[in-house]
Amino acid sequence: MSLYTKLVSKFLFPLHEQLKGHDTVAIRKEMEQSQWWDREQINNFQLARLKKLMTHVYQHVPYYRNVMDERQLKPTDISTLEDLQRLPFLTKPLIKQHTDELKSDTHPQLQRFNTGGSTGEPLIFYIGKERVTHDVAAKWRATRWWGVDIGDPEIVVWGSPVELGAQDRVRELRDKLLRTELIPAFEMSDDNLSRFVERIRQTRPTMLFGYPSSLSLIARHARKQGIAMDDLGIKVAFVTSERLYDEQKNDIESIFGCPTANGYGGRDAGFIAHQCPSGSMHITAEDIIVELIDSNGDVVPHGVPGEVVITHLATGEFPFIRYRTGDVAVLDDAICECGRGLPLLKEIQGRTTDFIVAQNGTVMHGLALIYILRDIPTIQEFQIVQESLDQITIKLVVSDEYKETDTQKIVEGFQARLGEKVEVSIKKVDKIVAEKSGKFRYVKSNLKLT
Repeated sequence: MSLYTKLVSKFLFPLHEQLKGHDTVAIRKEMEQSQWWDREQINNFQLARLKKLMTHVYQHVPYYRNVMDERQLKPTDISTLEDLQRLPFLTKPLIKQHTDELKSDTHPQLQRFNTGGSTGEPLIFYIGKERVTHDVAAKWRATRWWGVDIGDPEIVVWGSPVELGAQDRVRELRDKLLRTELIPAFEMSDDNLSRFVERIRQTRPTMLFGYPSSLSLIARHARKQGIAMDDLGIKVAFVTSERLYDEQKNDIESIFGCPTANGYGGRDAGFIAHQCPSGSMHITAEDIIVELIDSNGDVVPHGVPGEVVITHLATGEFPFIRYRTGDVAVLDDAICECGRGLPLLKEIQGRTTDFIVAQNGTVMHGLALIYILRDIPTIQEFQIVQESLDQITIKLVVSDEYKETDTQKIVEGFQARLGEKVEVSIKKVDKIVAEKSGKFRYVKSNLKLT
């Protein structure tokens, strides 16, 4: 660790978090102790936090007080982790319907977030300081597993307007001090890819962070141009927000000359799991209880695929209790050879977004189009299919309030991204049909990237 990295990780970043009212450093240190606990200790810790959370939401969150009263449940009735199953699932439609009732009446400082992500369902929700603190601490802990730390030079390849639109002077100064540089993942034209490759070579980052599809595309472009990227001293590439495919993993690792570290989670669900150097996906069990359920809503055993349902134990201010993510995964009851007692995800089957190609040949991340749809409240679900460079089809499940002006907004937004002459065909459907495999794909392209 360089002297500057030590300065950042031990002084500047802790000061930054303290000024924001976050106990991030203390929580990260606690997590670095608890990660070595055995499963019984972890389960007991989860249960203690769950009991505390249930007491809080019953007293201070109107939605859960009503839910528990309807089921004649008291906080003291939750005496085992299995008792969590006595509570109903939380879904995106329920959050949209009961947003205000899900806020704690303790009047916490809440940040508004919205996400459409890979589910195709626009969602507005709120996060309090406790949740932010715990998520940052969990990510920080996982970063340190790989021998890197906050303050090491980092290139972030990302596409969310939240990040890309927040580059004000304070943010720019903070990122500069932390040695983090953000480059956009939306438009992947050859010119932009060449600039990204050159920027990475100039920066010589210790770590990369971004979508696996974006990082692999940059890597392949460098290889195509005959530019070496494995001599920069990159120690690890953190990938998240999409399923990591073997071909992407091989491209990133061979071209950048570093291992990949897969991360799984989201703005809504939180930091669920991260891969350790031994290859296992460790669940952030101190903060998150993971259940997997079948199509009937019943919990499935380890080794059987099921929908991921999470209870985030640091969300008393806006609770996520038995929240259905829409992702499909498999739990593992093995113990990782790294020695950490944190439970494992054996496989993550859900989560993928394709690239879309504009008429001028610009390749962009599918999220560039998802963000056009996600904030239109009358859209309940969607699927984007690129038929050709000149035609794109959007399947929509809409509410009764859907208006012609919504159609106009979509067409204009897509044509602004893809080209004025692109034919945007909108089809209203009753349901978005899953693939034969049972997986949902919300962005599909019939074009092949070269």
